[in-house]
Amino acid sequence: MQSHMNQKVFVNRTLNLKKIKYIGLDMDHTLVRYNSEAFEGLSYSTIIKKLMIRKNYPETLKKLEFDYNFAIRGLVIDRKKGNLLKLNRYAAIRASYHGLKPLDFKTHQKLYRSTYIDLGDSGYMAIDTFFSISLAVLYAQIVDLKDSDTANIYPEYAQIADDILYALDEAHRDGSLKDEVKKNLDKYIIKDPTVVEGLEKFKKHGKKIFVLTNSDFHYTKLLMDYAINPFLKDHKTWADLFELVITFAHKPKFFYEKQSFLRVNPADGSMSNLNQPLGHGIYQGGNAFQFTDDLKLEGDEILYIGDHIYGDILRLKKDCNWRTAMVLEELEQEVHNNDRAEPLVREIEKLMEFKEPLEEQLTQLMTDKTENKSVNEDLINKLQDEISGVDSQISQLIKKQQSLYNLQWGQLMRAGNEESYLAYQVERYACVYMSKLSELLTLSPRTYFRAPRRPLSHENV
Repeated sequence: MQSHMNQKVFVNRTLNLKKIKYIGLDMDHTLVRYNSEAFEGLSYSTIIKKLMIRKNYPETLKKLEFDYNFAIRGLVIDRKKGNLLKLNRYAAIRASYHGLKPLDFKTHQKLYRSTYIDLGDSGYMAIDTFFSISLAVLYAQIVDLKDSDTANIYPEYAQIADDILYALDEAHRDGSLKDEVKKNLDKYIIKDPTVVEGLEKFKKHGKKIFVLTNSDFHYTKLLMDYAINPFLKDHKTWADLFELVITFAHKPKFFYEKQSFLRVNPADGSMSNLNQPLGHGIYQGGNAFQFTDDLKLEGDEILYIGDHIYGDILRLKKDCNWRTAMVLEELEQEVHNNDRAEPLVREIEKLMEFKEPLEEQLTQLMTDKTENKSVNEDLINKLQDEISGVDSQISQLIKKQQSLYNLQWGQLMRAGNEESYLAYQVERYACVYMSKLSELLTLSPRTYFRAPRRPLSHENV
């Protein structure tokens, strides 16, 4: 993290904004913020309708209620067993639910002797999209319904997962989600004047800003007219502010396939073939290779900011050498909770420090006993009692600490003491990350982000 106390951009790899010529923005959930709880709720009810119409699921689904706080982003579905899993950075399971019920330790051990998950195995489905909450909640609820269903009207667990994903994909493709957003922009979209102010400031400093979105032109125009135009001071419309706007980009394919660019006429959205190099304007489709060639850019002169680890960040990092930034909306609450948990963490650390020498002493005594050396049995009992007392205090404090986070899954970016799998992906593929775009745009366009030196285990001794 930067050294200023109020800084809210977190650094994985050193990044010098002075060297960045083009800043690219995903639109949905990055440039344009959504009211996530309302949007996930819409996604949830839309999936239910589609499951009943398309896949003949029973009317019982209508009685289900959406619980936004049941799940967090970054969980994994075990399609075959009907379980939701939270993994650490090594893909080891650190928490598990079957339907809406936590798996107890014995059941968990029986099901997962090897606790490491191969995410390349089709039996597992990583939920890392912005619809992960609605998807995970509904999956858990339907698994619960299936388990108590004597008439056997629900398909197998794996099929339920596939059906939910099918319904969600179709809701995207046929526009049923976006049609609702269009009708209720005030409900689903958050206007943020600081974003527009920041973009105009960055442009004054010579940065070219472009939008790269999977949304179609008409939806893009609607959202930009609503969320960008009202706050512009130096530009007439968003089309003047952005150097290029690339719609219907088919990310992540944009980063590794050679699809053609089409030019979009902003007056009516009609398209024509592009027979010249890219310049200022609105486009559809295209690919990263032509983008950098036509604009005579090196990959590391472009910073791309998105909210989706797979669609925006991972493939881009693997296939192009653009710099990357990730927007992780939940981070704001996580950082707030971390601040509240800090006194508890300090107490736990103090107790651990107090306990370690006791454990060392006990280990030595037990070693001596095994080697038939004379030992003080009273001292052994006293140490064991003392260690148990400290463990019980630590256990109470850990419970208190966990209660500050999601009640089912705990912290977003940690799984126990280790990083969560989501945190590992963010660390590996995003140069910097933040809770919203405005956190970056309030800084100077000449900011130098320095990555902190990470001590290795042997350096902590």
